[in-house]
Amino acid sequence: MSTAQRPRSESRKAVVPELAGRILAHANAQALPAGTHLTAQSLGDHFGVSRWTVSQALQLLADKGVLRHEANRGYFLSDAELAAPEQLGLSTQPELTRVYFQIAEDRLRGQLKDHVTETYLRQTYRLTHRQLSELLRKISREGWAERRIGYGWTFSPILRTPEALEQTYSLRLAIEPASLLEPSFHLSPEAAARLREVEGQILAGGADTMTADELYEHAVKFHETLAEASQNPFFSDVLRRVNRVRRLLVYRAMVDRQRYYRQAREHLHILDLVEAGRNREAADAMRDHLQGVVVNLRGTRPDGDAPIIRNLPPGS
Repeated sequence: MSTAQRPRSESRKAVVPELAGRILAHANAQALPAGTHLTAQSLGDHFGVSRWTVSQALQLLADKGVLRHEANRGYFLSDAELAAPEQLGLSTQPELTRVYFQIAEDRLRGQLKDHVTETYLRQTYRLTHRQLSELLRKISREGWAERRIGYGWTFSPILRTPEALEQTYSLRLAIEPASLLEPSFHLSPEAAARLREVEGQILAGGADTMTADELYEHAVKFHETLAEASQNPFFSDVLRRVNRVRRLLVYRAMVDRQRYYRQAREHLHILDLVEAGRNREAADAMRDHLQGVVVNLRGTRPDGDAPIIRNLPPGS
């Protein structure tokens, strides 16, 4: 195998355990009964991956006793009680995403200094040069670290507290309801349909099976699409900027996924009002939606190892 081919092959293999975890989480969320036939085609369509990758993930689940394989028929859920992915050593997140979250977690707990070297990060988190470069580009784009002049990286000092996150919501409360009231506001039917499709997927069980990145990006897309529909570029530009930097503080809310169902229902209610031309009511609903998050924020306090932000739906 050539050097050019090897990273792609290793990358495909690395996806398999993650996908197996997501398939298992999907089966749990849907309460699929024993004997359910899981096909590579339907799962590939659902998760947006190749049938080959799905087949490898199904075989891994069969090896762990979750599925049984029948020759010429495929894979079926076994009679054993379904376990959580974590109980079988499976993660529903890509490896680099897991490391990204660990870096963010360490930063929020004060275990990462304001200034660090790439050597320190690479050795601490056991990363290759390529992996570290990819992570640092992502972190830099999101605005919570930047390259120091000369050597190393500097983390932002303002994005470590619930107070900082609440301040971002104060800004959003000022601009998002107002964007819905702009005289130039227009949400195309195509854009509305795309938003509805995503919220429907979340309500159909995606809240339990999507990765943290997917949930965050879907929710951010909803809010940014409405801001862009105002046709006022200042609203959408400010919202995009604040969404980049607040990610560090909201990702820790992945504990209670039931909140995403409520969030999706609220999003759909706002869409109903917008499409009915009732933008003033939509602005009120948006304000209530965001204010509910702020109320939860004010009820949380850092307490040792517990998450700083416990009750916040990501992307809201």
